[in-house]
Amino acid sequence: ILFQVNGHNPDSDAQSGKSLREDLQEFLGREAPLHQLDDLTKVNPVTLETVLRCLQARYMADTFYTNAGCTLVALNPFKPIPQLYLPELMREYHTAPQPQKLKPHVFSVGEQTYRNVKSLIEPVNQSIVVSGESGAGKTWTSRCLMKFYAVVAASPTSWESHKIAERIEQRILNSNPVMEAFGNACTLRNNNSSRFGKFIQLQLNRAQQMTGAAVQTYLLEKTRVACQASSERNFHIFYQVCKGASEDERLQWHLPKGAAFSWLPNPERNLEEDCFEVTREAMLHLGIDTPTQNNIFKVLAGLLHLGNIQFADSEDEAQPCQLMDNAKCSVRTSALLLQLPEDMLLETLRIRTIRAGRQQQVFRKPCSQTECDTRRDCVAKLVYARLFDWLVSVINSSICADPGSWTTFIGLLDVYGFESFPDNSLEQLCINYANEKLQQHFVAHYLRAQQEEYTVEGLEWSFVNYQDNQACLDLIEGSPISICALINEECRLNRPSSAAQLQTRIESALAGSLCLGHNKLSREPSFVVVHYAGPVRYHTAGLVEKNKDPVPPELTVLLQQSQDPLLMVLFPINPKEKTQEEPFGLSRAPVLTVVSKFKASLEQLLQVLHSTTPHYIRCIKPNSQGQAQTFLREEVLSQLEACGLVETIHISAAGFPIRQFLEACREDQTLMGPISPSPEQSPHSEEATLQPLLQDILHTLPALTQATATPGDSDEATPAPVHCGRTKVFMTDSMLEILERGRAQVLEQCARCIQGSWRLYQHRKQQRERRAAVLIQAAIRSWLARKHIERLHTAATTIKRAWQKWRIRMAFLASKELDGVEEHFSQARCSSRSSPKPPIQTRLLGAIIRLWPLGLVLANAATGIQGFQRKLVVWACLQLPRDSPRSYTVQIAQQDQAGVTSIRALPQGSIKFHYRKSPLRYADICPEPSPYSVTGFNQILLERHRLIHV
Repeated sequence: ILFQVNGHNPDSDAQSGKSLREDLQEFLGREAPLHQLDDLTKVNPVTLETVLRCLQARYMADTFYTNAGCTLVALNPFKPIPQLYLPELMREYHTAPQPQKLKPHVFSVGEQTYRNVKSLIEPVNQSIVVSGESGAGKTWTSRCLMKFYAVVAASPTSWESHKIAERIEQRILNSNPVMEAFGNACTLRNNNSSRFGKFIQLQLNRAQQMTGAAVQTYLLEKTRVACQASSERNFHIFYQVCKGASEDERLQWHLPKGAAFSWLPNPERNLEEDCFEVTREAMLHLGIDTPTQNNIFKVLAGLLHLGNIQFADSEDEAQPCQLMDNAKCSVRTSALLLQLPEDMLLETLRIRTIRAGRQQQVFRKPCSQTECDTRRDCVAKLVYARLFDWLVSVINSSICADPGSWTTFIGLLDVYGFESFPDNSLEQLCINYANEKLQQHFVAHYLRAQQEEYTVEGLEWSFVNYQDNQACLDLIEGSPISICALINEECRLNRPSSAAQLQTRIESALAGSLCLGHNKLSREPSFVVVHYAGPVRYHTAGLVEKNKDPVPPELTVLLQQSQDPLLMVLFPINPKEKTQEEPFGLSRAPVLTVVSKFKASLEQLLQVLHSTTPHYIRCIKPNSQGQAQTFLREEVLSQLEACGLVETIHISAAGFPIRQFLEACREDQTLMGPISPSPEQSPHSEEATLQPLLQDILHTLPALTQATATPGDSDEATPAPVHCGRTKVFMTDSMLEILERGRAQVLEQCARCIQGSWRLYQHRKQQRERRAAVLIQAAIRSWLARKHIERLHTAATTIKRAWQKWRIRMAFLASKELDGVEEHFSQARCSSRSSPKPPIQTRLLGAIIRLWPLGLVLANAATGIQGFQRKLVVWACLQLPRDSPRSYTVQIAQQDQAGVTSIRALPQGSIKFHYRKSPLRYADICPEPSPYSVTGFNQILLERHRLIHV
């Protein structure tokens, strides 16, 4: 590592090498800040050792996502972390102004792809390639991405569309348990290993809302149904049925507890994936009703019983093989569950039908024990493969949207990881071939394409060496001679294949390839392919037979005779359908082998990927035991070397990940200054306008180069943060950050100016509104005061008129009652004129006479004036002669008597004047009167004590 870092022989410069070693050891010893590096491009120096130490520090700090330039590195924690995938965290990344500023996460990649779709920048369609070894967490990563898109891309406005979006979201998420139950299995490296590849296309409409999805599968490992490696298991669905079925279902499917099946190894292992209810509920949401589900599980139980049919080799070749002990019961149960004729099933498994000659004569030949086992396994693989394809079609029909309802898509590629087992056959060759193609796609799209773009744009660029796997691909799929071509040729020759002969042909025809190795110590015929992830040894035994994937026509005819509703759908009776063996004798059409079909589907997938903007997630497995908080450096180091992560970091750190065309750069940076070509320059000359554009940017931010340069570096060693190409401007992340910061400052200043002007306008507007409101309030209050005074004046006038009218009426009534004594008073007045001035009592009596009602009341009151004053009042009120007051007797009303003395005539007896109490509630209540005014008749009546002082 030190030799790579220094770049020259340490013996020539020992002092320099020693100092570099000390600096490197000092860097590696600082483990505390390593877990804070969110991007591996910030590691300095970038070597396998430093990257490994950084990932280890972050893994031990429970930080499992790290950026590596354009790639997201995901470490498998091997433990549940629910708080890392909460819906609130999804919305945080979705609503963040700059998701790349947040911590690295799988949600940041999902949000970046979603925003790219919304921006409509070509290519609009996006794809995410999730790669890594088996057990690295690819399936979980794809599941998290689907949940993220289901949350952020389902935001309808109306209630009806909301219900539709919920249904689509639920069906897309429910497709995962079904696909994993029927397509995943427990292997030596992973408890939930995907035994097929899938490309999920999430379909979005013009409003970027998810309207549906489509699933495309690749190369199901159907051989696992009948053949499992040591310590591995069959597909999850078989264990779910056996462990989760009820008692009635066990009786119906003939699955008693404790029953042993040869195709169900390691049933005692309990995994999280053995959840039967989850699978059934997911199938129900996808539109598969309960009777259809029971039909599916009954067929799977029939396949398990089919695996228990064992044959014994016959001593006479002309006689068919005999069944082993307890095999007859298995044949009967399997035929019952699959609804096949028992005799026909047994005959088809033991006797082969041969057509020979021009006349297509039919010969029946008993099969050997090996052939019987092969035909039995072929029936199981054929049924399971058709069932899996049917499930995929049902899922697509349930979640796929109409072609006219969606315009763009986001693709999720979850492909099987690189595999290397002690025994590797055609399945591992195809899987590793797919990983080679994906690695080549990454190399072609990022590593090679970026550096070639620098050369085309005229940048001075020293190429970074990277591991190109094109030689390995030429070995596997090259033309005219390659491994796939030789295997297909053996299938076309239609002759008995020899494992040793195939090995010899491969080694002799491809001896010049550097990626073809040899293992002389192997006793079995095999060849070695040096993949980008390491060498893998493939056995040639059975390679050609698996590539042919022969299906005898009598097996298809047997399954077409089934009365089971599901098998009748999977194997329809179609006379025009041709079997696979018919072209051998009837025509020279090429055989459609497993390799050919897989290669064609892989090419179609790569065409889709090339038409999209790809994003990469590298899943790393910290250890092969699946233990949490365990980081095995050797295993992680081999994965880092295999995926070329260090080269990716080098190119990302030294290159220019930000590329903007002239117009885009002009639109983004116009705010910071007048970025426009001079009038003398031609508007069509892009090269002439790019350089002034660059100078304007550098002139606008004079501290640009000083901010990006590190202290102590010379001008020659520091690369320029921005370069001007022929059609584009290339920038580093730091340059873009500074430009965005300067642009943000300009926008902030403009925003402050706008806010200040707006606030001033609002303040003045509020002042005007306040002044107008005060004037309006003053006018209204003045109007209200005037109206109140007018109402009071009107009320006072009314009261005054009523009082005057009452006084006049009372005076009139009093004059009518006193009409008999009017003449006496007139005489008294005449005599008084001639007489001298009367005394004070006479004047008092005259005043009392003028207040006749008051005198009457005072005379009859129980309290108040007593003695002579009371009599005087009575005399005055009754107009009695004043010369002899003693000659009259005045009877005073007592307190307990009701009424007053009548004054209608001269008193001739005890005459009383009766009156009623006033109906007014407050007639006897007087408010606090003014000492200088008389306000009412009631007050005059109550103010009796003032009369004496008059």
